[in-house]
Amino acid sequence: MQIFYAPDISGDTYALDKRESKHLIRVLRMTKGADVRLIDGKGNLYAGVISNPDQNKCIIYITGKIKDFEKRDYRLHIAISPLKNPERFEWFIEKSVEIGIDEITPLICKNTEKPGIKSERVNNLIISAMKQSLKATKTILNEPGSFKDFINKDLKGIRMIAHCSELNKRSKVSDVYSKNENAIILIGPEGDFSGDEIDSAVSKGFSPVHLGPSRLRTETAGVAACHSIYFINQ
Repeated sequence: MQIFYAPDISGDTYALDKRESKHLIRVLRMTKGADVRLIDGKGNLYAGVISNPDQNKCIIYITGKIKDFEKRDYRLHIAISPLKNPERFEWFIEKSVEIGIDEITPLICKNTEKPGIKSERVNNLIISAMKQSLKATKTILNEPGSFKDFINKDLKGIRMIAHCSELNKRSKVSDVYSKNENAIILIGPEGDFSGDEIDSAVSKGFSPVHLGPSRLRTETAGVAACHSIYFINQ
């Protein structure tokens, strides 16, 4: 079943944009009456059929709607340092969206080597991963922000900072996090968080955690954290 992103859907019909229309008609060779599915990024899944197979503006007739499709009982927000290699950061984006994540904040830390991200490209990756994994709610991508500003926000949920320093006691995620609770997890850059950053986060109520005995790359740690929360909630 083909899935298409329709952020501004309303009424009984929806016109796909030129890019999606061309993919549907010319590449997939779908014809009038074929079944399709639409997601709006707001939690709704729509059933539809092709009523006008125009490769420039394909019209979908809406036949059904499921509200809050596969809505989770928790929210996961990961604040993670951008990476010098943007492809590695984009890999984290893709895999975390497929697993299930609600919000991502690029976190600018003391050891962050390359603070910028390509927001448009990353949002396109989010949409693609959302369609691939049949998610109806679009992951929020925030603008990059400083570590200090982030930990001083009024964040609702269980707050954790995943780091590699052996100077601070760290717990397993499962010992800190409880099922169906909202979670906020900080993931540091290649050089890890600085000692001052760890101390500052702990003073703001973040619990130090580890993600197992292996020393993980930033993007792998982000996916591991995402999967840990997913697994606990199953």
